[in-house]
Amino acid sequence: MKIPYQDIDPETLEQLIQFFVLREGTDYGEEERSLEEKVEDVRKQLQNGEAIIVYSELHESVNIVPATN
Repeated sequence: MKIPYQDIDPETLEQLIQFFVLREGTDYGEEERSLEEKVEDVRKQLQNGEAIIVYSELHESVNIVPATN
């Protein structure tokens, strides 16, 4: 089930994005990026429709995935 990011409390959304970024693991880019930069990137992807928030009833979990999934 898709959950519009606008329907999530801003503080909860911030925590969800941080959890997602931290869970995704190591950054293998040429330059290391801060947590804040990564969180902002994910927030922009949600705002631009490049990523969506989904809830899995089966696993009772929330995740951020590319919008093309």
